[in-house]
Amino acid sequence: MQKGARNLITDVPGLLVGNAEDHHLKSGVTTVLCDPPATAAVQVLGGAPGTRETDLLAPHNMVQAVDAIVLSGGSAFGLDAASGVQAALREMGRGFAVGPHRVPIVPAAILFDLANGGGKDWARYAPYRELGYEAAYAVSADFVTGSSGAGTGALTATFKGGLGSASTVLANGITVGALVAVNAFGSATVGETRHFWAAPFEMEREFGGLGQPSPWPADAATPGSSFGSGKSPRQTRPSPSSPPMRCSAKRRRSGWQSQPMTAFRARSGPLIRRSTAISSSRFRPARVEKLRRFRIPSISAPQPPPLWPARSRAAFMTHAIQATI
Repeated sequence: MQKGARNLITDVPGLLVGNAEDHHLKSGVTTVLCDPPATAAVQVLGGAPGTRETDLLAPHNMVQAVDAIVLSGGSAFGLDAASGVQAALREMGRGFAVGPHRVPIVPAAILFDLANGGGKDWARYAPYRELGYEAAYAVSADFVTGSSGAGTGALTATFKGGLGSASTVLANGITVGALVAVNAFGSATVGETRHFWAAPFEMEREFGGLGQPSPWPADAATPGSSFGSGKSPRQTRPSPSSPPMRCSAKRRRSGWQSQPMTAFRARSGPLIRRSTAISSSRFRPARVEKLRRFRIPSISAPQPPPLWPARSRAAFMTHAIQATI
């Protein structure tokens, strides 16, 4: 396996990505422009989805391709970003032909960043439509990851979330790309350590070359929460000999601080969701027990696999795409 030329989703021919953000709002929009229009599919997971125009992606429906896909912050307000992208595409003459009219097809999905301390004091209308319009005209093969676009206000239980992207070239020459806005409820790292859950998929020391922890920490199965779990957020203290952290901005219970950071790669996205929020104070004991019984077979510390086959990376990135869209 080898990474693409840019190690971005734009290594896939025909895809361009644009970002727009408002740092006072601590939120933003990312759009993927498909030129020509591309066949798309969707898998919606979780109990609180926020999507737009995903039903038309079912194979039995009439529209066969999409002009763009939007990822946005803002919770349900952020779905309005797709309207701004639609407006820009209409000006470009893009869209599904219906008689003399063109209807841009723009599915969208959002993440929840309303509680990150940003200024959400907009007037009548949320600003996401205008951010979507800006993102559509900012598309490029090279784009900024980290605290940019839809990842501007994203958080995790321990470190700053953000926008990540990666690509890999298969042995048959096909390029697989992924784009993920990581806003995980749980943690990207194993217990209190600096070892990322996605360490088996690391390439060229992009996670610091730390690999998996040894011995496996006893607190690996301890759930964390980006909304807090009744105690102060963990602050991992690296040893002087350790390489620098990939993500240096931490969430504080009193608010949100922005510091320079390097993005999570897309390979870490789905694995982040392995954490469970059963320790959150929002859950009553009966609810916790129900989660333990029916949602997770075991809460014992997971053990690292002895060997990861090379093809796992491609399968993992394919899952990342499904989880993102």
